[in-house]
Amino acid sequence: MIASLAGTVAQVGLDRAVVDVGGVGYLVHATPATLASLRVGEPVQLHTTLVVREDSMTVYGFANADERDVFETAQSVSGVGPRIALAMLAVLTPDALRRAVATEDLAALRRIPGIGPKSAQRIVLELGGKLGVPSSDGAVVSPPVHGSGDHRDQVVEALVGLGWTAKVAEDAVAKVLAEAGSEVVAQVDVASTLRAALRGLGGRRG
Repeated sequence: MIASLAGTVAQVGLDRAVVDVGGVGYLVHATPATLASLRVGEPVQLHTTLVVREDSMTVYGFANADERDVFETAQSVSGVGPRIALAMLAVLTPDALRRAVATEDLAALRRIPGIGPKSAQRIVLELGGKLGVPSSDGAVVSPPVHGSGDHRDQVVEALVGLGWTAKVAEDAVAKVLAEAGSEVVAQVDVASTLRAALRGLGGRRG
């Protein structure tokens, strides 16, 4: 098990990064929020978990041990694999997920890509009592802050990669910008805009 990685950020993408550890580049999948905190050329330490399959070994990285633990626990739910578990943390913070499970907030859970009504109910049933108690300030996603330069295409590309059509993705980003009173997506806002768009889309496709 690879429990953590400490090295230098070599590359950062929308859903993954490469961390150089002693000359070896580790491809690490992570949430938009975690990736937004990384800067190429700067040192980083990530809490990680290694998911082994017959045809692959994939490293998932997190900003803190709590996110990693929630990621691992979420996969104890039948039908929830690494991709959906990571999507949970892309849309909800660990405390927001705890609160959704504790209060049986199915609507919040259905905002997660790949989660429908039955899956949401299963998450509540099978995760109940396993995630711990949420803190008093648990929140979902912060709205995007404003900045210069328009990088909305990166957000649209990420949404398309998650299964939405380009038209639906573009409309979702436009809605987030309208609600924020902004006309562009700055580079530093790509991750937060993606998370806000995911919240708005929920499990809807088309």
